[in-house]
Amino acid sequence: MKTKYIDLIEQTFDFPQKEFTLDDNKLQFHGIDLTKLIAQYGAPLKFTYLPKISENINRAKGWFANAIKKHKYAGKYHYCYCTKSSHFNHVLNEVLTNDIHIETSSAFDIDIVENLKAQGKITDNTFVISNGFKRDQYVKNIGKLINNGHKNCIAVIDNYEEISLLSEEINGNYNVGIRIASEEEPKFEFYTSRLGIGYKNIVPFYNREIKDNPRVTLKMLHFFINTGIRDTAYYWNELSKCLKVYVNLKKECPSLDSLNIGGGFPIKNSLAFDYDYAYMIDEIIQQIKQTCDEAGVAVPNIFTEFGSFTVGESGGAIYEVLYQKQQNDREKWNMINSSFITTMPDTWAINKRFVMLPINGWQKEYERVLLGGLTCDSDDYYNSEQHMNAIYLPKYTKDKPLYIGFFNTGAYQESIGGFGGLQHCLIPQPKHILIDRNEAGEIETRVFAQQQTSENLLSLLGYDYGINNALSKADKAIDFKKTIELTQPT
Repeated sequence: MKTKYIDLIEQTFDFPQKEFTLDDNKLQFHGIDLTKLIAQYGAPLKFTYLPKISENINRAKGWFANAIKKHKYAGKYHYCYCTKSSHFNHVLNEVLTNDIHIETSSAFDIDIVENLKAQGKITDNTFVISNGFKRDQYVKNIGKLINNGHKNCIAVIDNYEEISLLSEEINGNYNVGIRIASEEEPKFEFYTSRLGIGYKNIVPFYNREIKDNPRVTLKMLHFFINTGIRDTAYYWNELSKCLKVYVNLKKECPSLDSLNIGGGFPIKNSLAFDYDYAYMIDEIIQQIKQTCDEAGVAVPNIFTEFGSFTVGESGGAIYEVLYQKQQNDREKWNMINSSFITTMPDTWAINKRFVMLPINGWQKEYERVLLGGLTCDSDDYYNSEQHMNAIYLPKYTKDKPLYIGFFNTGAYQESIGGFGGLQHCLIPQPKHILIDRNEAGEIETRVFAQQQTSENLLSLLGYDYGINNALSKADKAIDFKKTIELTQPT
């Protein structure tokens, strides 16, 4: 009988795969020996494999280039990175080696843009697409950026008041986009996105607020839906409605020359993942061209804001199974040496799945298990009830450590988990490793952040203030006593 873990995987999936292979029955990820990584840095740990970021950017650029050439599409394509997916300097450094543009979501994003400009990593020619609901500091920062000469900043209007707010901060003329408030899927608790302006209101809004305003030029229509770019009737229906708005708006506004189709490309979440990116892009380009040709208007330049697709597949997390608890006749809990809630919060918050595989033990027999985290929270788990497939892992034994990896975790997890901050139940944030390749193609690693210490967490909680304050009072008491002694008559 084929009862080994490797047998289960080979019978269930097409394995090995491009990024997942075995060497001496130990898992390799993009050619990285994960066992050696554990031996060098220990577990738990998180890592970022930087070359995967550039690879995905250039894959997308290639798909769009092929579709544009095939359909003789007259517009240009611009790849933007959605910074909210991961704001880290090492991520932006890798992203910006690929001639791309930036999408921002909040005031401090603009500070990052200013920092990157100061370093010469982006220029005034880099598009900065400023999304999100804008108030106060965000508006001021956008104004400062444009006033300092960054004319390729496009503020995407999210509500009716933003034109007047921006005009108060910006000295000269400036460019804007308008975000469409798309209709949500029927399963949502609300009908229309809270972001943007409704389909029927966009042309009237343009005529009322922008058309006769000599300082404001409309350049972009922005379209995004929460479910992402998927081959569903819902997506194609919303895209069709968006294109009708574009055509009607273009006839009113000659300066409109760009369509932003947002982000939302899915990333691999299991070994069975199957998504035809090239087909989707080809179909999108074809539909845009066909709609514009039929209406007799010029096709728009295409912008995308890929966040998860850019950085998601570069990340991973590795844990050690500390112990196995047999809770009843059917349920075995493999307890990891960290927390799912704090290190992969999307597994807890939105029931997100990631690729999960053991690092070692592939020649052992397998068993069905549940995975539990270290916190005392009942939701700190990753199991078959929360996800579609049961979890099978090599059988746990006390005499030899079992390590498991979660892959393609590079988007949002650090931000949502509060990188560098307090963690649930004070379970420390793991060590974070950056992995790159040198000019010879050899793997190089370095520590980006050490595992949090008790001192880090106590400081955040204010206990160092208490200690320092107590010491200060003791010092003052000693000084006061000395003063008294010195002033006493002899």
